[in-house]
Amino acid sequence: MDLFDLTGKKALVTGSSRGIGRALAEALLEAGAEVVVNGVSERVFATAKELETPERTVVPIQADLARREDVQCLFDETLDALGGLDILFVNHGIQRGHKAENFPLPDWDLVLEVNLTSMFILDQLAGRHMLARGSGKIINIASLISIIGGQNVPAYAAAKGGVVQLTKALSNEWAGRGVTVNAVVPGFIHTDLTEDLVHDPGEGASLLARIPKQRWGVPDDLKGIAVFLASKASDYVTGAVIPVDGGFLVR
Repeated sequence: MDLFDLTGKKALVTGSSRGIGRALAEALLEAGAEVVVNGVSERVFATAKELETPERTVVPIQADLARREDVQCLFDETLDALGGLDILFVNHGIQRGHKAENFPLPDWDLVLEVNLTSMFILDQLAGRHMLARGSGKIINIASLISIIGGQNVPAYAAAKGGVVQLTKALSNEWAGRGVTVNAVVPGFIHTDLTEDLVHDPGEGASLLARIPKQRWGVPDDLKGIAVFLASKASDYVTGAVIPVDGGFLVR
């Protein structure tokens, strides 16, 4: 079990005030890491209080990652708070839905900025820091839409498709220098953001029927892969794009 021990490791999880990001942060904490949690709203402070214990170091940092200056500040404040960084999970993201022929360019720009460009900036900043130390784990959160394309979400599809290729490109450059870069593809996860879809008798029921596990995922389903990819157990795993989807993609 020492392979999965994260005691003393320093981690940043973006978009971690709720849902999948919160579960990722909690998993790292349970494995012994010190964690910075991040969100765009003040909710992140409540999340930190809920997660912290006398044995767990949790640092909340509020930042709007649509603003490049906030991306840099988040990284700098993380290093100041933790004294270094061993693990980066880039989980934050936004969604805008319009038919492709009517998709507004301002929404396109915003989705690409938040979901792809800010990820590259954080990966780059973390990469520089980790390469100088000779080790590190970077995990980018992709999407089923990275693979299946979706409908009425062309900007999100482009950004999340880019996440997969960015992950592979960075892995190619950094794996031989001690830094692994992988991506996780969550399936359809039941969170407060998908509550209406889960209970939709049309689309929601159709999605459920395609999941071989015969249930929607929950955020805790991502905990195992989070600890694996953040720990020594995955030292020879890099450039991987790993679905955690109940079998949806192979149905």
